[in-house]
Amino acid sequence: MTEVNLTYFDTDGGRAEPLRLLLHIGGIEFTDTRISFTDFGKLRGNYPLKAVPVVEIDGVSYTQTNAMCRYFGKQTGLYPSDPWQGYLCDEIMETVEDAIHFIVRTFGLKDDALLQARQKLVDDRLVPYLKMLAERLDQAGGVYFTGTDFSVADLKMFVWIQGLRSGKLEHIPADLVASVAPTLAEHADRVAAHSGVAGYYANRD
Repeated sequence: MTEVNLTYFDTDGGRAEPLRLLLHIGGIEFTDTRISFTDFGKLRGNYPLKAVPVVEIDGVSYTQTNAMCRYFGKQTGLYPSDPWQGYLCDEIMETVEDAIHFIVRTFGLKDDALLQARQKLVDDRLVPYLKMLAERLDQAGGVYFTGTDFSVADLKMFVWIQGLRSGKLEHIPADLVASVAPTLAEHADRVAAHSGVAGYYANRD
């Protein structure tokens, strides 16, 4: 049996959370290795590109979150077999990854520098991205991002939207999604109610 070990920070959310959900829903056994930020500083030299998440498959470490999502999504039926639907799934995942990148660039800033950077982030990046993604959801029929089938794109979007709505990102309003793209907030609630997602978090409590 293939051994899968997923390493990421000891937090619910972030780049590894869609993978945790995907593996759980798909019934793939994996070791959920969670490290502290202090441990990361000590261990990062062992990881490809010195970054997490990292997935070890039979002892070999691999990187790139969306590549992991596609690989395990194909194994579990949560990545479209149709090439065009696969493109739509990829577009969503890559757009969310871009948005996360812009948010991460503001980490480490403080006081007025953080305020100004986050306000610019909201106006220049988050609002346009949210509107574009809401349009894609509408084009797909308004339920899931590849139509009527639940996919890893929905998991990726769900985790990101929940992070924006958490209120934990200073100077990013917790009601931003609801005010700019309410259908994305509704989508996140729909994904949260999915039996596989709800079951995962029930077991985390």
